[in-house]
Amino acid sequence: MIADLKPYADYKESGLPWLGQVPGHWETRPAFGAFLPNHERNRGMKEKTILSLSYGRIIIKPPEKLHGLVPESFETYQIVNPGDIILRTVDLQNDHTSLRVGMVRNRGIITSAYLALRVNAGVNADFGFQFLNVWDSSKAIYGYGSGLRQNLDFAHFKRMPVALPPPAEQAAIVRFLDWANGRLERAIRAKRKVIALLNEQKQAIIHRAVTRGLPAEASAKADVPLKPSGIPWLGDIPQHWEVRRVKQATRILRGKFSHRPRNDASLYDGRYPFIQTGVVAQASKFITSYSQTLNEKGLAVSKLFPSGTLVMTIAANIGEVAVLTFDACFPDSIVGFVPSANADRDYLYMVFLCMKPELLREAPVNTQGNLNVERIGAMGMPFPPLDEQGQIAKRAEAETAAFDSGIGRLEREIDLLREYRTRLVADVVTGKLDVREAAARVPDEVAPDTTEDDTDLSIEPEDADDEAVV
Repeated sequence: MIADLKPYADYKESGLPWLGQVPGHWETRPAFGAFLPNHERNRGMKEKTILSLSYGRIIIKPPEKLHGLVPESFETYQIVNPGDIILRTVDLQNDHTSLRVGMVRNRGIITSAYLALRVNAGVNADFGFQFLNVWDSSKAIYGYGSGLRQNLDFAHFKRMPVALPPPAEQAAIVRFLDWANGRLERAIRAKRKVIALLNEQKQAIIHRAVTRGLPAEASAKADVPLKPSGIPWLGDIPQHWEVRRVKQATRILRGKFSHRPRNDASLYDGRYPFIQTGVVAQASKFITSYSQTLNEKGLAVSKLFPSGTLVMTIAANIGEVAVLTFDACFPDSIVGFVPSANADRDYLYMVFLCMKPELLREAPVNTQGNLNVERIGAMGMPFPPLDEQGQIAKRAEAETAAFDSGIGRLEREIDLLREYRTRLVADVVTGKLDVREAAARVPDEVAPDTTEDDTDLSIEPEDADDEAVV
């Protein structure tokens, strides 16, 4: 059905490069004719359900997740209703990666630092959301805003042309996109399930290697004798191994970024790579790329770590580990490990992978859930002789190489599906493809789950949420 889509017969200029030509019968309004800012404050704490914008979704923020720079009173927040559209309008200059537009599905409150819009008469709320979503995903949104941090207000784009099909056609576009998105989400989720299974099998192999050592030779009569480790998560270990504290096997170095606010534009766009927790969480093992850099002023409030450093996140995405392949700075939400003379870095990397559940348990539940250097350093770990550590790491990497290859292939397929979905939505919402006939043939299906999509929310970058803006 998607492959059969064709352009409209007649087009006209929209007046916007990112929007291009639009169908001739579509109405063009200024943004203030399509959207209306919402200014309803939560005075008297009329509403207590706290909402958050994360990866282009408006989610309910549970009380245990409230941390960071939250306000003294949520009376400063704004009340929003289902059908409202939220735009994250702060810090356009420093952040070109976040998804900035979300649709409200539950009545609640959200930070007043964001812009809440309602649609005017003749505008379908879901179509209005998709239009602004394309404005965001096309990166055209970054041409607006003002100030040092390039913040955006409705006044900055209220005269921007908005192309609107007739109401019935808006509904047809929404119906078609719901169907197409549902199919693509199911395909992506199926691939994510396979990735999860492959990761489980890979983790089992690594756990067996770092807790029991190399498998016994086929000719051997019995496995290596074991002894209790005294550590619950570790269990029995080979008799000739030791148990050491992490601080005995490594030198732990805390990241640093002391300046506030963190997104001060005067610190960035230099020659020093700056790594945050999301980058570590997304690395398969090696960190090979970066999107942020610090200048000399930024370096003065941070710390440069050498290529080859083993790093771990201790906030936001707790217990994620990776290895730097270039010199880089990182904030105090990341720590670096320099192995001692009798410790192998790749073996330590695998041990830390296995320790993640224990690291999560160590994180205090009554604060931000952050770990600290003292807690990590005091944790016990299995410690074979140095030459055996290297052999274990090499054997485990060889046995899991096929899993890594399969996971990488599936992740590339997911990226392609996401790119295809972004392009399809843009082409349909801006009138490059006519879906009226296709929408009429869309089967009646169970409505797509609007509370969840294919995004892996276990990877939560520090700038993806609204806790730091009040």
